Amino acid sequence: MSKRFSIGLVVGKFAPLHLGHEWLIRQAQEQCEQLVLLSWACPELPGCEPERRANWLQVRFPELRSWVVTPEWVAQQRARGLALPDLPRESEPDTVQRQFVADFCLAVLGHPVDAVFTSEAYGDGFAAHLAGCFGRSVQHVEVDRARRQVPISATRLRADIHGLRDYLAPQVYADFVERIALLGGESTGKSSLALALAKKLGTRHAAEYGRELWEEQGGVLAYDDLLRIGRTQVAREQTLAGRCLRYLVCDTTPLTTLFYCRELFGRAEAELEQLAERRYQHLFLCADDFPFVQDGTRQDETFRRRQNQWYEQELDRRGWAFTCLTGSLAQRVEQVLRRLSG
Repeated sequence: MSKRFSIGLVVGKFAPLHLGHEWLIRQAQEQCEQLVLLSWACPELPGCEPERRANWLQVRFPELRSWVVTPEWVAQQRARGLALPDLPRESEPDTVQRQFVADFCLAVLGHPVDAVFTSEAYGDGFAAHLAGCFGRSVQHVEVDRARRQVPISATRLRADIHGLRDYLAPQVYADFVERIALLGGESTGKSSLALALAKKLGTRHAAEYGRELWEEQGGVLAYDDLLRIGRTQVAREQTLAGRCLRYLVCDTTPLTTLFYCRELFGRAEAELEQLAERRYQHLFLCADDFPFVQDGTRQDETFRRRQNQWYEQELDRRGWAFTCLTGSLAQRVEQVLRRLSG
């Protein structure tokens, strides 16, 4: 059964991409054989950088053609010979914004669109401008302008992203969750601290996959297992972050996996080296300032100290700020909370 329109268009900042946007896009999909998504923000809005917006659109609508354009992208297209004007700033008149869309359609898509879908009052004028540029009819389809279906706006969300997180898909909200990373040698209380912090903050923690795999395989890890551990740990963080509240406590990072890979095999895959460069908003190193506890799986106190020294050296070499945690579990929790509130 053919749909109402051949090619439709949705334009927005998507900063952030919320469920109201998604409702609009899904409604447009139902009426179009093809749907194109176009996004730009000039100036850009904090936390909604082009790379993030492009990823959100790709993750949520992988079946659609989407463009997140920037001044640099426009310059690249011009260098290829495409006739595109400067990317309009938000302060510029509607006619300038609309003309950019018309030029984008003709230069980049290579053809006009049949319909534009909006939830805004400007929709009729937008469609009329495109029709004048294309020399053919362009229909405006208004979708839930009163915001009854999804009563939210991007402006409200940016003001309270955590309080209004239910209006975001988990994959989108995950990018606003701050990661608390815990590092430390064996028997430095890292796992106990991760659990205690998650409980205190009312959120979740990402447990150490490497330990789980080590136990599952009877205390034996092959070289290829280490890259698998790094990938799985990062994927676990991404999955859990969308279901957290403000923070995700990470019991480890790929930097730890890199340490063990070099320790066990004297080398590491380039991908694991790259994973170890993963940045975290809050980084804590658990000091080895209490007696070593041998649980049958650990090495010894000398190894623990050498491991902590390696972390210190690597963090300093990378220029990554971190806080050293000392004392009892309760004292360490309090130190983290003070750091987060400061």
